Amino acid sequence: MNDQERKRMPVIDSSGSNPATAATRSKARRAKLVDETRMRQLLQMSPSQLVTGIADCGYRTEIDTYAMRLSGADLVEVSLNHNLSRELSEVTGYCQGALKIQVKVFIDRYSFKNAKTVLRAVANEVVLEEVSKLILPEENEFNTDWLAIVRNNSTLKTAADAMLGTPWGRALSETSAESTLQEMEDALDRHYFSEALSATRNPDPSSSTLRRFIQTEIDYLNITNILRGLREGLAAESRAEMLLPGGRLWNGPQLRVAAAVDSHGALVDLLRRSAHFDAAGFDEALSATEGAGTLDSALNWLSHSLHDQLRRMSYLHPLSALPVIHYIASKAEEVGKLLMIIRGLSAGLDRKVIEEHIL
Repeated sequence: MNDQERKRMPVIDSSGSNPATAATRSKARRAKLVDETRMRQLLQMSPSQLVTGIADCGYRTEIDTYAMRLSGADLVEVSLNHNLSRELSEVTGYCQGALKIQVKVFIDRYSFKNAKTVLRAVANEVVLEEVSKLILPEENEFNTDWLAIVRNNSTLKTAADAMLGTPWGRALSETSAESTLQEMEDALDRHYFSEALSATRNPDPSSSTLRRFIQTEIDYLNITNILRGLREGLAAESRAEMLLPGGRLWNGPQLRVAAAVDSHGALVDLLRRSAHFDAAGFDEALSATEGAGTLDSALNWLSHSLHDQLRRMSYLHPLSALPVIHYIASKAEEVGKLLMIIRGLSAGLDRKVIEEHIL
């Protein structure tokens, strides 16, 4: 697309959306993310040097905010999370119309994640001071409502009731007073993906492509849960309860068939039957976990594959929600990698081990 064609594109389309403007702003932000070379440089720093190094990567404002009372890994972690929440708000703010609705489908997952954080704090009786200082710091204005729930509730049921009127609250309304924390977290996952699939049923290319991506996310979560269930020695019935409907690989009775696999080899054989999955690439990554004592190689493969799919989708549909969502996912990935570096180095992990996870 040349410059003249870009100039002729309407800023607002017939649905009230602004895909060209939003995509341009998102691509500009993505271009400022930490690249692989800089990530390697950060990995070579000491934990104390990392604070300055990460501040120089666009996190200076947040690190300055918390530097008076925190240091090291704690300082970096709350600063990264604060920056991400601010970024999510700003991205939502520059999207309009139907585009904003589609982008919010993706962004809502972070609110569902916060709902889990609040429920865990209440269930584990974490004191409010600890929550407001380290977990959901009070300096972050986006945490105000979450902290109020922790402050005013002492049981899972009352905390869940306090969320009524929100999408995550509707998910929790389906649980009972006797529901466990795990059951509530499972309900949140099921509700989020069910709502996301419902919101992307429109026949337009952008919605259908986003829907395929969400379905792939469900598939990869199911594969991850099967692997973890096998590793923990869970019965097939327990593994079946961990799986989410709505994916492209398995649905209905097929989910129980997937949950019943009893080995890595059986899982790969099942995956080979699908045209929507690179079973050969996954098999190679999964083979590397044998005897390693960890599933990291396979889980990293799934994560990289998912991000690559989103990148390709954003390029194929440049005037849609996908370039915006690609930026959000890339930003969240950057935050995850930086957290892994600071946590890993602070815990004394070998740099090569950390590098295998982030590059």
